[in-house]
Amino acid sequence: MTSKGWEKTTIILTNDIDSNCSPSDKGSYKIVEGIAPVIISASRATDIPAFYSDWFIERFRKGYMKWVNPFNQKEQYISFNKTRVFVFWSKNPKNLIKYLPEIDAKGINYYFLFTLNDYEDENLEPNIPSLENRIKTFIELSEKLGKDRVIWRFDPLILSDSITIEKLLLKIKRVGDQIYRFTNKLVISFVDIDVYQKVRQNLNKSGLKNYREFTDEEKIQFAEKLAELNQNWNLNLFTCAEEIDLSKFSIEKNSCIDYFLLINLFSEDKELKKFLHPSTQTQITSFDPKKNAKLLKDPGQRSECGCIYSKDIGQYNTCMHLCKYCYANHSTAIVRNNYERYIRRSDSGSFDESIIQK
Repeated sequence: MTSKGWEKTTIILTNDIDSNCSPSDKGSYKIVEGIAPVIISASRATDIPAFYSDWFIERFRKGYMKWVNPFNQKEQYISFNKTRVFVFWSKNPKNLIKYLPEIDAKGINYYFLFTLNDYEDENLEPNIPSLENRIKTFIELSEKLGKDRVIWRFDPLILSDSITIEKLLLKIKRVGDQIYRFTNKLVISFVDIDVYQKVRQNLNKSGLKNYREFTDEEKIQFAEKLAELNQNWNLNLFTCAEEIDLSKFSIEKNSCIDYFLLINLFSEDKELKKFLHPSTQTQITSFDPKKNAKLLKDPGQRSECGCIYSKDIGQYNTCMHLCKYCYANHSTAIVRNNYERYIRRSDSGSFDESIIQK
């Protein structure tokens, strides 16, 4: 990574991988400029493992993809040539499991942030498998990778007339009692409704009555009870991008793209280690993990986010979970159209450079 972002690189697009080339252009190619990130987030913007794992592995085989900025529609090519870590975010990563040996064979590291909520009664996550099946997938993944590489997230935590603190704790207990032996870590976040206009709009359409954010007092009450539950699990508890200090309940602030987890899990990876120890760039004379983590903090995330620098490759308006608290989907109709177009293309064996198909 340079001081202005990821290292730039050139990518050769040939007709068999470039959707813009016609059959008559066989043998033609063009060269584009792209970036070569070390850490790829897949993804905060959509559930790639659940819906786009076939696309992901095809682009992985080709060595590059194209990402479209959702705000200005500028295209950016992303090379996997220097990628050392994939961080997978998912509520249902089962479709990706069959491809993990291929990623392993290339020597690429990865771990999963597995959001395992229990909002079945409220139907807040209408297009995900049953809780029972998702728990089975969580356990299967943990048994394959080890519990350090499968992190349990329960988020967002939301209150309403029908969802009380007590009910949320029962939901977490129901999940935790079944999976605590298969992970070391639970990450929670409290819903942000006022920060994200799309969250409020989507919740307005959900039918959930009098939904609301937690007050600070309610966050403390919840944290105290969660800590009591955790006496039976002994998990490491964290909050995601929260300002409130809950450390007196042994709940620390999290980094999802986690400097210290990467150091601990993948210490043998020399190229990753070089990126995580930017001493030659910063004139650090001795290894200081906390200082390095701070230097590598992702400037594109909220101030309370502890994540280090990564490149997210997801696209808004593509996640077919259609969760009713989502900030990344603006229109159900647009999401369905995007996904149906993707399915038509993928069924014919064609995978475009980006998730959103032309």
